[in-house]
Amino acid sequence: MERQAMQALLDWKNSPTRKPLVIRGARQVGKTWLMKAFGKAYYKNTIYLNFDEEEELKSIFAKNKNPQRIIELLSLIAEQKILPEKSLLIFDEVQECPAALNALKYFNEQASDYHVIAAGSLLGTLLAQPKSYPVGQVNLLDLYPLSFAEFLAATDAALFAYYDSITKDQIIEDIFHSRLLAAFDRYLIIGGMPECVASWIQREDPRAITRIQRELITIYENDFAKHSGQVNAGRILQVFRSIPSQLAKPNEKFMYSTVQKGGRARDFEEAIEWLVSAGMLNRVYNVAKPEHPLKAYDRLDQFKLFVFDTGLLKQMAGIDNDAILLQKSFQFKGPLTENVILQELRGQFGIEPRYYATKNAEIDFLLQHHTDIIPVEVKAGEDKSAPSFKNYIATHKPVYAIRYSRRGYRTDGAITNIPLYLAGKTAALL
Repeated sequence: MERQAMQALLDWKNSPTRKPLVIRGARQVGKTWLMKAFGKAYYKNTIYLNFDEEEELKSIFAKNKNPQRIIELLSLIAEQKILPEKSLLIFDEVQECPAALNALKYFNEQASDYHVIAAGSLLGTLLAQPKSYPVGQVNLLDLYPLSFAEFLAATDAALFAYYDSITKDQIIEDIFHSRLLAAFDRYLIIGGMPECVASWIQREDPRAITRIQRELITIYENDFAKHSGQVNAGRILQVFRSIPSQLAKPNEKFMYSTVQKGGRARDFEEAIEWLVSAGMLNRVYNVAKPEHPLKAYDRLDQFKLFVFDTGLLKQMAGIDNDAILLQKSFQFKGPLTENVILQELRGQFGIEPRYYATKNAEIDFLLQHHTDIIPVEVKAGEDKSAPSFKNYIATHKPVYAIRYSRRGYRTDGAITNIPLYLAGKTAALL
């Protein structure tokens, strides 16, 4: 399966200011596959080291800080020459060897002609601690589950070719609109986890997808106990399992009392930070003002939490696949759709989306595009009723206003309606 991050890796390889690269991302999003495929495609040879599988590797970094000596020893172990510029050196599961992560500083300072990539499960929780990695000495790349575009390219190449050709103000014929909506519905069920997508390509069996998603959730929950360090693993599990209930509330705002009766911020703050740093949850802050710069107006005590993969959220919430495929009406379809739209929007703009809520109104998301603030309304169906959204537009008169829905690509007065399947192209369509 082609990943858009491959181009980012190629840009890194060719950058004159290249530093060792650290890839962050939740477990099972495809980090190992991506690194190996990149090495195979663009380097003479690839030296792959896994610190979880090869315990003896840790002694090399524990006793040596000179990158030339490290390279010499690793070449002996790998039984192949590690060449400047021509070899790719991969440190996988590097969170198991903090000394190897710290060694990236010395590679940057003393051996920058060697190309080194490090990655690992839950590495974000380690990087969230400034003393745990060489600040300013590495490049960072975040890897997420497959986007809808990547999913479509992997599952329907012909339809992806049409999708890829869509440009600003283009008319989308009804037949392609219907096919793209159907593909988007499949994406809601399958999600973007590579194992799920690969299973669908091979078998097209929704039951197999459900089984994989259930297994992945179990793996993640087991990780909470293994890798949570000083953070209470039980509280991490409580927060994670509460997300469907949090999103099922009318305003979707995270409430500590939903996790545990009488729960308070001090009980669960560390657990939330751990899950966000691990890439398991996406946090969206409410802002006090819908003005540039959005980040300056964050209400740090008011936020929503979404799951990093919509297919997993579907499984956690217990949604039957037929409810999506048959377009049945159910209340949780709204939060599920917001979750997938947030996934598609991440990384497209300078800062991550926010939302805006007052006593009388709520805007699902706010995007910052240069100095413009874009209000976003997310609809799971074709419904156009959105009094809060329309009142916001009348009051603030934004340059852009976006509604994502199952309706076609069109302009309705001050509102641009973007079909759900085109959310990943939002920045290009403005």
